[in-house]
Amino acid sequence: MKTIKILTLVGGISSGSVNKKLFEAYKEIVGHVAELTLADISKLPFFSQDIENNPPDSVTSFQDQIRQTEAVFFITPEYNRSLPGVLKNAIDWGSRPYPQNLWKKKPVATIGASIGNIGTFGAQGHLRQILNYLDMSLLNQPEFYMNGSKAFGEKGKLVDEISRKIIQAHWFAFKEWIELHRQNDTGHVQHTVKSQGLEDSPWA
Repeated sequence: MKTIKILTLVGGISSGSVNKKLFEAYKEIVGHVAELTLADISKLPFFSQDIENNPPDSVTSFQDQIRQTEAVFFITPEYNRSLPGVLKNAIDWGSRPYPQNLWKKKPVATIGASIGNIGTFGAQGHLRQILNYLDMSLLNQPEFYMNGSKAFGEKGKLVDEISRKIIQAHWFAFKEWIELHRQNDTGHVQHTVKSQGLEDSPWA
């Protein structure tokens, strides 16, 4: 089977971001089945209509990444019950200039980690609303809200086995979702992916 190409946007851009650690853990579990490319959204300027028709190289390179990817993966922290501005800014650049929408029809999944027990529930709720508006094909189940306060060791490696199993279950569902899209050129597949038992997990 052809390697799955997935463009990943991580909303935490700080050096010690728990969501960057989550990305590395997810990438390790995925292995060689998929190519997870991390987009550097920290280099994008604030979106403005003044420059959208002649954007800088950082924007055109990012837009080319969206064009070339098969699927998109968002990993977000939660700031004030919503997604970070840097992530929303990247989403806006991918949808402009109007009526261009590079996100349209692409299969997409969202996950996120925070230090709280409801781990990015609010942020992902807002993010999913945006992705639905942009006509992306969203993996609705399983939902994934991670308390990352004790999941990673001193060197940033995933040490919690429950977390590892939940990541594996999420990847299984996301991979199946992408494969279904390969079989359907229209992009929207009327199909329910089973939650792989996450409803019984401590994060559900």
